[in-house]
Amino acid sequence: MLDTLILSRIQFAANISFHILFPTITIALAWIVFFFKLRYDQTNNPVWMRAYRFWVKVFALTFALGVVSGITMSFQFGTNWPGFMAQVGNIAGPLLGYEVLTAFFLEATFLGIMLFGINKVPSKIHTLSAFIVATGTTLSAFWIIALNSWMQTPAGFDLRDGVAYPASWMEIIFNASFPYRLTHMLLASGLTASFFVAGVSAYRILKGDPKRAPRLALKTGLILAAIFIPIQIYVGDLHGLNTFEHQPQKVAAMEGVWETERGAPLLLFAIPDGEEKTNHLAIGIPKMASLILTHEWDGEIKGINEFPDNHPPVAPVFFAFRIMVGIGILMLLTAWGGVYLLRKGELPRWMLKTLVAMTFSGWIATLAGWYVTEIGRQPWLVTGVLKTADAVTPVPPSHVGFSLTLYLVVYVILLYAYIRTLKVMALKSVKVEEFETQELFAGTSLTNRPKDTEKNDKGEGK
Repeated sequence: MLDTLILSRIQFAANISFHILFPTITIALAWIVFFFKLRYDQTNNPVWMRAYRFWVKVFALTFALGVVSGITMSFQFGTNWPGFMAQVGNIAGPLLGYEVLTAFFLEATFLGIMLFGINKVPSKIHTLSAFIVATGTTLSAFWIIALNSWMQTPAGFDLRDGVAYPASWMEIIFNASFPYRLTHMLLASGLTASFFVAGVSAYRILKGDPKRAPRLALKTGLILAAIFIPIQIYVGDLHGLNTFEHQPQKVAAMEGVWETERGAPLLLFAIPDGEEKTNHLAIGIPKMASLILTHEWDGEIKGINEFPDNHPPVAPVFFAFRIMVGIGILMLLTAWGGVYLLRKGELPRWMLKTLVAMTFSGWIATLAGWYVTEIGRQPWLVTGVLKTADAVTPVPPSHVGFSLTLYLVVYVILLYAYIRTLKVMALKSVKVEEFETQELFAGTSLTNRPKDTEKNDKGEGK
């Protein structure tokens, strides 16, 4: 049977993999929903309100699952990783606390107004609520990425008797890798939400939805994706250079470089062999890895063997990095191709089907990127401060194995239910009229409807 350390790592990986699916959508989807509401305020066109009403429900569903999975993940700091909070809790605790306050006080509170206050508060207040929720999702990401970045490149603390104490919160939060990781994550969310919106909208159109709302949403998603993907490629390169400076062993694993060398090739494919410390079936572009990382054809890249007992497992990091890059290239081709076809009118069915297939492509890229980040940090939980093996719980492996099994079963059920619910919501929206009665009567505002409109909703005065 696997030991407690491996089982706890698998359990935390399962938890964070499931949890990150939902914030990756909601961080950017909140801004897209706010955009729909803002466009309605500017144009008084009920089509924008139709798009808003559909996507705010999707946002609420996704947000709820993100909150639930986030709570179970936080429990593990005490149950599976007591050494983490014991040694760095003085730093991790406040940052996690700020994230919780942001999520519950901003997002959860004002989401209620977005969902249930559309006919009860003035239109400007309703739009402001959408803005506050979007701001809250971004602030939540800010605090989580601040903590994760600190774990990667710790700074601004004093170590006393093995316990970390904050010395400078500015240095802790704005550590060396934080700006790159935050920007990279926000853009990843933008791409995930953009393809999510475009994919669900394409599904509605393929199912015979003749309305303008899904077409507006699809166009919005495609244009955003086409803008975000080249920026993400550029930011990803900057992030890689930062990692090369502060975590060279991670980059060595990403590139599959075993021995320190100049003019290292960019491996398009290989099978890393950790036992023999070599690559099999390697296919690469000569000198390209050195050029990308050092901006010199003969630039030096330190090999994995330079870091004995202080480097991550190579194969998972190597393959996860290539999956992330491969999905990114596919996103670029799909987004730019879709925008080009949009200029010619309606998208052909093959492109609509492609967008449906790409609906959750952001999930794959984000998970692959997080595996590169988290596995690439091993064997450290906090680089240079706390090793993963030193923070794990002493409970028997059977206990961890039991809870892991329960988590996996529940997560599979919840993920199926989430995707199934999205499908039902999309199919139901196909049958809804383009403009509801209250939308026709409301005129310039759906949040300040005249009283006779309320009568019409009840079937009176017709």
